[in-house]
Amino acid sequence: MEFSHIPVMLDECIEGLDIHPDGIYVDGTAGGAGHSSAIASHLNENGRLIALDRDPDAVAVATERLSVYKNAQVVHSNYSQVREVLDSLGIDKVDGILMDLGVSSFQLDEESRGFSYHSDAPLDMRMSKEGMSAADVVNTYSEQQLAKIIFEYGEEKFSRRIASNIVKAREAAPVETTLQLADIIRNSVPQKARRDKNPCKKTFQAIRIAVNGELEHLSQGLDDAFFSLKAGGRLAVITFHSLEDRLVKQRFARWCRGCICTPDFPQCVCGHKPQGILVNRKPIEANEKELERNNRSRSAKLRIIERSVEHNG
Repeated sequence: MEFSHIPVMLDECIEGLDIHPDGIYVDGTAGGAGHSSAIASHLNENGRLIALDRDPDAVAVATERLSVYKNAQVVHSNYSQVREVLDSLGIDKVDGILMDLGVSSFQLDEESRGFSYHSDAPLDMRMSKEGMSAADVVNTYSEQQLAKIIFEYGEEKFSRRIASNIVKAREAAPVETTLQLADIIRNSVPQKARRDKNPCKKTFQAIRIAVNGELEHLSQGLDDAFFSLKAGGRLAVITFHSLEDRLVKQRFARWCRGCICTPDFPQCVCGHKPQGILVNRKPIEANEKELERNNRSRSAKLRIIERSVEHNG
């Protein structure tokens, strides 16, 4: 199957990164190389693009698609390790970093990867193809642990009932496929919830986040990416659900904050300067034309921050 991933808000990302032709840029989530190719095409022979991805399938495809650009290279790594990658390449600071946090269309549509609740496949969901799988989570986590991740990572109000029914089902036999899990979820929610929209989405999202440690990687990746920027460099992040967006929004707000003195101080004594400047105060969302072409961009939000000239260490 061809590795397909329509780059979300491509023009907005390129504009937001404010690419300098001779700059150094990182695409933290290469995927099908859509964003990476566009960045590389804006660079001259002195510019440089480093594209990262934790998925070995994505690395193979991106390497092939970026081979036409002499200024681009692909590294098999999670974006949370961006600082390590840059150090290994002898790069101190970069001009811009893009992080597209969405699951690629290939990962969703390739049944064997086990991300989708629309077709039957082994419960996997591992972006890296390594480590703990979704089946491990579903069959070994306690009922309390399952309820917690489904509620916190999926924001699912029926989390306890779903967790309880997963545990009951696995007592008879392990839950090993996506449709087995989907059936348990559907039978755990009221009829009305089943009519409104697919009730599996939130639980599948929660388990995927747990399997891949997505929020932990995002927290680490944001910090390392921002502090790897040159003064004036930009970090652009595309999120696809509220947990990601909230984390990005709060981290950006912290970096843009100036004085951190307590409110009862008559004047600032801390001397703390903002480390960043928001490029867009409100998140950028896909326009109608893009939504017609790519429905998966409907929940996407793009936030961009620029590292200040004045900053604290």
